[in-house]
Amino acid sequence: MRCPNCEAVVFASEERCLRCGANLLRRRVFFGRPGAFALTPEEPFELGERWEREEWRFGRGEKIDRDDQTGAKNEIATIKIRWGGFFRRACALIIDCLVVLALSALMVYLSYIGYKVGLSAHGRSVTWENSTVLVALLAFACVALASVYFVMFHGMEGKTIGKWLLGLRVVGAEQGAVTYKRALLRWIGWLGFAPIGLGFLWVLWSREKRAWHDLLARTWVIRD
Repeated sequence: MRCPNCEAVVFASEERCLRCGANLLRRRVFFGRPGAFALTPEEPFELGERWEREEWRFGRGEKIDRDDQTGAKNEIATIKIRWGGFFRRACALIIDCLVVLALSALMVYLSYIGYKVGLSAHGRSVTWENSTVLVALLAFACVALASVYFVMFHGMEGKTIGKWLLGLRVVGAEQGAVTYKRALLRWIGWLGFAPIGLGFLWVLWSREKRAWHDLLARTWVIRD
């Protein structure tokens, strides 16, 4: 440190300047070797800044992360769940049905061509009598195709093509991802309640816009 009178360099432990003899202010706190650290009257000792002191709860010994708290509050305030409404879900279902219908028509056409060529090799033509088995197999294949379509897309990202176009997504509890098992249960519930019709119409009365197959599989449809 320096003498306030003559600016001569003096040790903090000295009471008078060795050069001019001026009285020096006494220092009450010393750390380490003389001159390494000293507190002056203009530098009062406090435990960190104010925001640092507020971060500690002395009674509980717990440190509070203010940034995390602020971020969590902002996140809670900004996040607002928007449920998928009846008409938006109905439009998405229509699009999905058209996609499945197009894929089924392509599959039926290719199967018919292959069946016809096979019969032609034996000198026969396609008739209703010899195509009964083919019709039954194609009906089962169309149901299987629709099942794979809905279960696979819902299990991967919770979105079919129709839901993707209309900004919808199927989620589980706490907006978690839907597993393939839950997606299969949801599809089975949809097939079971589809003939009744009331299962899907229940979206109109449900506060969270859930159909009966959503209640069965514990799923929700939200808007992204």
